[in-house]
Amino acid sequence: MLPQRMKKAITDNPKKLANLIDLVNLPSTLRDFVGQSQISRLGCFMHVWSYIKTNNLQDTNNKNVVNCDKKLKGILLGKPQVELAELPALIKLHFPKEPK
Repeated sequence: MLPQRMKKAITDNPKKLANLIDLVNLPSTLRDFVGQSQISRLGCFMHVWSYIKTNNLQDTNNKNVVNCDKKLKGILLGKPQVELAELPALIKLHFPKEPK
């Protein structure tokens, strides 16, 4: 189910997969949005994506752009519009970095 490019990245560096699926305690803004106190980064992204699809927040003219409503702006740095390509990076900001 994963794209070939992502499969290769994960097999080359298994720690990347662990970073995507490890459960993490969420900050309050994200906790309110997701409705859970712990979730993986991948699970959070999937939750945000399903919220976007359920509420028809994709721009009708350009499907690569998401028009943020008030709830989504709260977790995406208050931006009124976000491109799909920058969505994972904006979600990643809410997850604490692991010490090396």
